[in-house]
Amino acid sequence: MNPNDKPDALDLIRRKDGGLTLGIELPLDNDWAPDRVAAAQAEGRPFGVPDLTQYRDRVVQVDQAGFAAVWLRDVPVFDPQRFGDAGSIYDPFVNLGFLAGITKRVALGTAAVVLPLRHPLMVAKAAASVDHLSGGRLILGVASGDRPVEYPLMDLDFEGRGEAFRTSVDWMQRLWQGPGVPWRAGVVEGLDLLPRPVQARIPMLVAGGGQQTPDWIAQHLQGRFAYPESPDRLAARIADWRQRRWTLGRDNGIFVSAMHLDLAEDPATPMQPFRFGGRIGRQALAAHLHAMAEAGLDHLALLLRPSRRPVEDVIEELACDILPAL
Repeated sequence: MNPNDKPDALDLIRRKDGGLTLGIELPLDNDWAPDRVAAAQAEGRPFGVPDLTQYRDRVVQVDQAGFAAVWLRDVPVFDPQRFGDAGSIYDPFVNLGFLAGITKRVALGTAAVVLPLRHPLMVAKAAASVDHLSGGRLILGVASGDRPVEYPLMDLDFEGRGEAFRTSVDWMQRLWQGPGVPWRAGVVEGLDLLPRPVQARIPMLVAGGGQQTPDWIAQHLQGRFAYPESPDRLAARIADWRQRRWTLGRDNGIFVSAMHLDLAEDPATPMQPFRFGGRIGRQALAAHLHAMAEAGLDHLALLLRPSRRPVEDVIEELACDILPAL
């Protein structure tokens, strides 16, 4: 197969006309809504631990509804006192393997795997396996980690995570190309990593900054996953990212962000902001998304945990009224 004919998972989340695509951030519950917080407590679930009873069915609904991607996080240990969010609970690569088996269309994204906490050979092996099982749909979001407690638990140096991040990126890209296995003294010949990724290159996006300079990120990674910001602030960040890519003779790469969404039942409800998102009706949401597209954003991942409405209803309304409008 010609490398140019291989799939590229980034094509699943970017439009040729420069428009915006939408994805969904897992775990697909709404336990952050006020009434659901009380219900979770009654069920004995601490705040931040998701309700996964409808997980499979909701993921399948998202896949069939026309969303571009599903995204999951990497949270090795639950820290309720300092962070209060357990993410999707499951190991990210076990979760991705499950998702590869129950979906057909969506890109499978991580936001993000904390590279310095894992040996790069094992991350490369797991990522290539998921890419193979999913038919080339993996987008590997990576990060250096923002939870200092995780590093001493694994006898790792938190302050050295930037260097460890760079080493991991380098080794993983070499492992996927093969042959030979890199290690600290060079390359071990005669060994190889299997399976090979289906994609010519598994795309990597950095969430946050990874303790790296913007120029290093533009040179070595294919995209950025930015924290939620206003369209004006995002436009400046996207322009800076693209300029750095152009200076290196590269294409635009990909720029992704996220939004915490409480979709109001009344479509005329104006934006009522809260941290990382807001309560909003579909009319104002459509306008907000168009502003994001005008800013140059390629893809937006929606987290539905604050939703006061049933998750299935929100997914259906987004699919019927928002996706066609984009």
